[in-house]
Amino acid sequence: MRILLAEDDDGVAGALVEVLYDHGHLTRRVTRGRDVLTYHRSSDLLLLDLGLPDIDGLEVLRRLRTVSELSVVVLTARGDERSVVRGLRLGADDYLVKPVRLTELLARIEAVTRRTAAQAPPAPRTVRVGDVEIALDARQVRVGGTEVELTTKEFDVLAVLARRTGTAVSREQVLDEVWGDAYHAVSRSLDVHLTQLRAKLGRPELLTTIRGFGFRFGD
Repeated sequence: MRILLAEDDDGVAGALVEVLYDHGHLTRRVTRGRDVLTYHRSSDLLLLDLGLPDIDGLEVLRRLRTVSELSVVVLTARGDERSVVRGLRLGADDYLVKPVRLTELLARIEAVTRRTAAQAPPAPRTVRVGDVEIALDARQVRVGGTEVELTTKEFDVLAVLARRTGTAVSREQVLDEVWGDAYHAVSRSLDVHLTQLRAKLGRPELLTTIRGFGFRFGD
């Protein structure tokens, strides 16, 4: 499993990386909250310390949950009831207070992973809405049986929305999945790509802008 470890203490991080490696997990260690928001897409689980130097861990968790359902285990010295409750309500899958026994940590990681795998619906590989057909693996789009040529970014934007057909998707989530950073200043580029998509598909009613939030593909 690919684990993202957000921990600014070198000693703690070194011990965790070693034990995770010994149990077959590939671990990327970062020290800042901004790095979590940059690298989370290439990870299966996040181990999150709350005492990060740039952004408080609870704020990192709040931002992450606007764009990702990545499994999160909070691992922190902050054990007061308010922090525990807030962390769980913000979307942490588990909350452990340091010092923690490594065998327990490994067992908690396995439990969270099992729950996540059991809850995850199978991802659609071909999406059809009306006469629009999107083959996600082949990266092909057909409208009324005719193939439509899209640029790489146009297809990426459409794919993010098509995988969640009928569901509102936030602007931040599209930016995160296509450009790699939900807070990067490329929102104008996103609007341009959506305008081009509507024109090329010829079905503007299928791409709805939800004012103040994001977008929806399909009904």
